[in-house]
Amino acid sequence: MTGMTSTSRPLLNRRLAEFGTTIFAEMSALALRTGSINLGQGFPDTDGPEEVREAAVRALRDGRGNQYPPGPGVPELRTAVAAHQERRYGLSYDPDTEVLVTAGATEAIAAALLALLEPGDEVIAFEPYYDSYAACIAMAGGTRVPVTLRPSEGSFRLDLDELRAAVTDRTRLLLINTPHNPTGTVLTREELTAIAELAVERDLLVVTDEVYEHLVFDDAEHLPLATFPGMRERTVTIGSAGKTFSFTGWKVGWVTAPSALVTAVRSAKQFLTYVSSGPFQYAVAEALALPDSYFADFRADMLAKRDLLAAGLVEAGFEVFKPAGTYFITTDIRPLGAALSKEGDGFAFCRALPELAGVVAIPNAVFYDHREAGAPFVRFAFCKQTGVLEEAVRRLKSLAG
Repeated sequence: MTGMTSTSRPLLNRRLAEFGTTIFAEMSALALRTGSINLGQGFPDTDGPEEVREAAVRALRDGRGNQYPPGPGVPELRTAVAAHQERRYGLSYDPDTEVLVTAGATEAIAAALLALLEPGDEVIAFEPYYDSYAACIAMAGGTRVPVTLRPSEGSFRLDLDELRAAVTDRTRLLLINTPHNPTGTVLTREELTAIAELAVERDLLVVTDEVYEHLVFDDAEHLPLATFPGMRERTVTIGSAGKTFSFTGWKVGWVTAPSALVTAVRSAKQFLTYVSSGPFQYAVAEALALPDSYFADFRADMLAKRDLLAAGLVEAGFEVFKPAGTYFITTDIRPLGAALSKEGDGFAFCRALPELAGVVAIPNAVFYDHREAGAPFVRFAFCKQTGVLEEAVRRLKSLAG
């Protein structure tokens, strides 16, 4: 009976029963087993700025953050976050009452949803969505209501009529992600205006995940939803150091919102990690004060990598949806033909791709409630060294014969 229980009830609670091992774990293990290039999980393969890394080392040596930091985050980082929001977007937040440091954006999302939802509350999220959204809504006892971004003229777009129709008397919260993972869509001023008007009209809370705020390309512009009329008082904005400074393992994120919302989120957050990333918080405070040239160079580097991988994917035979933001490219596998694309089954294709071409990607269907809507789409990450991307492109071209 070792390892057995005396109850027939499933061990995993029913809210989480639909969530098994994440697709990222499965695909990363597949990459290791096959020696493939992993373009699945979205983490850089090089560290960020040396001066930021040295700032963390200096904090460690000086004994700053080696013990529990303050619950809301170290004052230096909260001040830096507030200064960043003011400088970039004209959003004014009190670092003492309107900024909260979290264990990455993932905890910020979890804490916000656990704090703001009651069982049965409906949450509207754009699908495909980052996989933790569904799990966090479930843990909070909420009901997720997906509104599908659909391919149109080379990108994935929001149907505003569909969004309006999704709101009911049970809707509590809109969960917005722009720049959007996995599609790379950046919501336009017109779309955000309509979302803001809807939120005000129906008195909805909004949690907005803006971790890719510094990765927008071409003519796209990142516009925080909190800057729109009537939105600051109802919006929880989430940011993160991982994506902007290429230190994803540090897990430093933050929330900015009016004090009442921050207090609510902190009430949940304190019972999740309490505090985290002590010395790294000091380093991120310095990172946020880097000159504009850092952010411009970072964006230019990622843009060049986007274009390199996008061109290679086109040559390999994929239909490519060139992203306006993030560091992911979504592709349609059906132009590869029925045999290679596994009849347009993204899961089957991604499980076969390491043997076919020595590359790992992620099937977008895992980010959908409506799995059939995402079936033929596959996501590749381009936040890798140029040489790695060049080798991946060389391998992928074998798909074109």
